[in-house]
Amino acid sequence: MKKSKLLYTGLVSLVVALGGFLMGFDAGVVSGANPFYKDYFGLNDWALGWSVGCLTFGAMFGNAIAGPLADRMGRKPVLSIAALFYSLSAISSALATNFSFFIIARMLGGVAVGLALLIAPVYIAEIAPSKLRGRFVSFNQLNIVIGFSAVFFVNYYILKLAESGALEILNKPNCWRWMLGAEIVPALLYFIFLFFVPRSPRWLAQHGREEEALLVLNKVVSAEEATASLDSIKEHIAKDNQAKPKFSELFQRNMRFIIFIALGLGFFQQITGINAIFFYAPTIFEKTGITQESAFLQTIIIGLVNLGFTLLAIYIIDRFGRKPLLLIGTAAMSVCLFTNAWAFHSATYVLTEEAVQELPANVKESLVPMIGKTFKSQSEFTDTLDQSGAAEHSADLVNPSMNISARLVLIAIMGYIAAFAISLGPVMWAMFSEIFPNRLRGLAISLAGLFNSLISYAVQQIFPWELATLSPAGTFLIFGVFATLAFIFTIRFIPETKGKSLEELEEILIKD
Repeated sequence: MKKSKLLYTGLVSLVVALGGFLMGFDAGVVSGANPFYKDYFGLNDWALGWSVGCLTFGAMFGNAIAGPLADRMGRKPVLSIAALFYSLSAISSALATNFSFFIIARMLGGVAVGLALLIAPVYIAEIAPSKLRGRFVSFNQLNIVIGFSAVFFVNYYILKLAESGALEILNKPNCWRWMLGAEIVPALLYFIFLFFVPRSPRWLAQHGREEEALLVLNKVVSAEEATASLDSIKEHIAKDNQAKPKFSELFQRNMRFIIFIALGLGFFQQITGINAIFFYAPTIFEKTGITQESAFLQTIIIGLVNLGFTLLAIYIIDRFGRKPLLLIGTAAMSVCLFTNAWAFHSATYVLTEEAVQELPANVKESLVPMIGKTFKSQSEFTDTLDQSGAAEHSADLVNPSMNISARLVLIAIMGYIAAFAISLGPVMWAMFSEIFPNRLRGLAISLAGLFNSLISYAVQQIFPWELATLSPAGTFLIFGVFATLAFIFTIRFIPETKGKSLEELEEILIKD
């Protein structure tokens, strides 16, 4: 493969995968903004969960329409629509003055996430050579990670700028508006860059535009390979008789195993807690007793770890294969999640005089017997606070009273992020773009993506409640159990797909 063609394919893939960057940016920005807009809107735990999860709720609608819309309009126009929605969401959420409008604005960004997250890897898989498809499709996950990492820096420096008082229009209470509005810059750039991207050759061929399809294929592979690839695509189109795909076909006997694999991957990628950790990272770190600034700095660290190991995954995914990476990653995720569960479970709580200084005099007096006493669990500590008449202040007293190894928690979360970044993160999207038959790919990936988003939304929605009710130890224990189940699922059911063309995979996986 000539370097010029490889470079062209890589650049196109990177541009298309900027939709992933915006997804990572849009999702990650809320981790820094939510402590501030929580106070502005006066949100409880459940409302806070909704403010974070509504992005994914909107993404479910985007997932549902992404495949059929991309099959009708083409992959490129759908990505352009997503870029516009990202832009509108950034501006409107930054200007929101009531909670309902804020939710609508965030959900609009969610629709963009649902469109781009599914269609970008499909487009890349349809244009990339089979030997490098896993690497190029992983660009989407790489961009998600870069988006997360970039926004952690953006959030931190906006916070520092707000604290410095250098700008009159930027202060700490309204810094969340600047965090959310910053997304307008990459969103508009994405919209512009998409004008220079060709249409998918497989979509063109499916719509009778074979000469255009051949021109695109000639840009990414040799003339001989382009002709052979187009002949293979045409053969599969003829085999399908160009019949309009039906949703019911996804549940026919020959598709059941593939759908089972896809839904399993979609379930385990989110139920193991990745977005809960990313979306609430500062909140989690603050629960170890560190300052807000330190918590923001630690989110930058995990963002860089995520970036580094995602780059590693791109390098090795077509060498090691999909299944080995899943096995290594899910096993390591389990160990790290159980480590965090143990760290929080082993934490002790000691109420200090400094922690109660800002409380009303009558509450301080009732808490005097607790000061200096060691409690072996969060539930024991909060129950005693309740009995002392300080129930409404327990949320403010838990973090500063906790004695825990903050370094161990950080290391375990870093290990978990690294393991996810080389396994469930990129591999799920690579396999989504590979395992479905060409004619049903749009419908099938919408179903799988919708299910993935549904699980993600559920995790994000209940996470604040879990932390408050089950404690961090119980929450991480649940995530660890699911990571272990993901490891077992991989051993038992996941096939290897590396190095095979989409048409070859269709012949292998679809049994009449």
